[in-house]
Amino acid sequence: MRRIVAGLYISLDGVIESGWTGHSPAISPTDPLTSSYFNDREVNQAVGAMMAPNDTMLMGRLTYEGLAAFFAPQTGEYADSMNAMPKYVVSDTMDKAEWKNTTVLHSQDLVAQITALKEQPGSSIGVGGSATLLRWLLANGLLDELQLLVFPLILGSGTRLYADGQAPAELTLTSSRALANGVLHLTYVRAA
Repeated sequence: MRRIVAGLYISLDGVIESGWTGHSPAISPTDPLTSSYFNDREVNQAVGAMMAPNDTMLMGRLTYEGLAAFFAPQTGEYADSMNAMPKYVVSDTMDKAEWKNTTVLHSQDLVAQITALKEQPGSSIGVGGSATLLRWLLANGLLDELQLLVFPLILGSGTRLYADGQAPAELTLTSSRALANGVLHLTYVRAA
């Protein structure tokens, strides 16, 4: 069975989306506060290692809109790979997706749809961003692995990985690595 693997950038105070830029990542290559981290070879290698095993993407609507706007008009090795990869977007407000190789999943029978997706042949199914979807996957026992790049920053505000009132989830740390610039690469799996 395929695994669903989420990869996120996160601050020390748990922020994954910034309050001042809508639903964009709080830690990004274009933000002046965090851009220096993305010029680091180790960070780029860690990001590549997080994404390499995935041959399918699963995302929420807002993440889909941002990625589609960025990658769909581009070409080049990485853009070509993103455009060709099968993509699934969870949304009840979209009827069809314009980005090549994208299928819309609606919330009705979503557990069954995602379970069926996991049963298809292939490698890992990657989730990046999509805080609401990630919380839902955790709550429904569908997330198999969570990889975090923890940046040594306290952002103070923004969307956190876990919202108040979210059902607890137990994870087991399977690997940890401290990069030279203070970023931690942590990998967790669902606790047995």
